[in-house]
Amino acid sequence: MSYQAVDQKKEDFRKYLEKNGIIDALTKVLVGLYEEPEKPEAPIDFIKQFLGGPSDVDVEALRHENEELKRKVDELQQKLDELTAPPTAENATTQNPTTEPTQA
Repeated sequence: MSYQAVDQKKEDFRKYLEKNGIIDALTKVLVGLYEEPEKPEAPIDFIKQFLGGPSDVDVEALRHENEELKRKVDELQQKLDELTAPPTAENATTQNPTTEPTQA
């Protein structure tokens, strides 16, 4: 790769970072860390928290809970669909077996 190609890649990447607000966000977090009177023992956690990321979150537990809740939603949606579906001849006789079919 030529020197100009590498330089161009760096410039494109810098523009990408600037366009998406990454340079500003990193600058703010580093200034926040610099201005912190007592430097945190875990600066990475400070940076994550400053940027709004989760800290000490069990991602696998959240994924598992999310899957369970999705299954429950599907289950409840199916029950709702059954209850709001218009009655069919088969459903009418199973729901009210004491009535006898009328003859025309």
